[in-house]
Amino acid sequence: MGDVRIPVGSDELPVFVTVPEEGAPWPGVVVLHDVAGMSEDLRNQTRWLAKAGFLAAAPNLLFRGVKMKCLFAVARDLKARQGPTYDDVEAVRTWLIKHPECTGKIGVIGFCMGGGFALLLAPDHGFGAASVNYGGKLPPDAEAFLAKACPIVASYGAKDCWTRGVAQQLEHALMAADIAHDVKEYPEAGHSFLNNPGTWWFNALQVIQIGYHEQSAEDARRRIARFFQQHLSS
Repeated sequence: MGDVRIPVGSDELPVFVTVPEEGAPWPGVVVLHDVAGMSEDLRNQTRWLAKAGFLAAAPNLLFRGVKMKCLFAVARDLKARQGPTYDDVEAVRTWLIKHPECTGKIGVIGFCMGGGFALLLAPDHGFGAASVNYGGKLPPDAEAFLAKACPIVASYGAKDCWTRGVAQQLEHALMAADIAHDVKEYPEAGHSFLNNPGTWWFNALQVIQIGYHEQSAEDARRRIARFFQQHLSS
């Protein structure tokens, strides 16, 4: 489908949408970006989800103005657990539900900042499954907050200093809440190991344990697709 615009309040939210090749109907997935916003990497994330059989929609959450100002606003919403960013995500989820070729089962996936949102959207936001990828520290009330969460598949890099210990903490919280989950930490991966913009400056960040790690990324994608198929197919 490519680029579409979805009404949200008085604005129009830019969204990149990809459609599976096999016949409809399909489950939907909302794809939430990192601080880079609407990048080619984000488009590629939606493309592999479409190849896995999902109607994938990636909103540009930084569309309202200057990028840095928008990032601060999105970060504020993330901390507050409410605000325009959540309205934008809900608009995309609703659009997917109403899509004539969608099953009505919707998942959410996020990377870095988007992963933080995916975790906070897991309870009480209508999603059937959530994929959290190196989404930052857990909130202090994680165990209580996640008690009503949808099934969660989460992926972290052991070399990521920003999320050290988070995989184990999330595993514990989800087990305590009896939430279906698949949490894995990849020993050779760092931060953003699923993101592959293909730019020299991003590749250079690998010296500080940031960047694409192919083997870990391929395994994580298989786990995510399998988990979404399991929890969004019924």
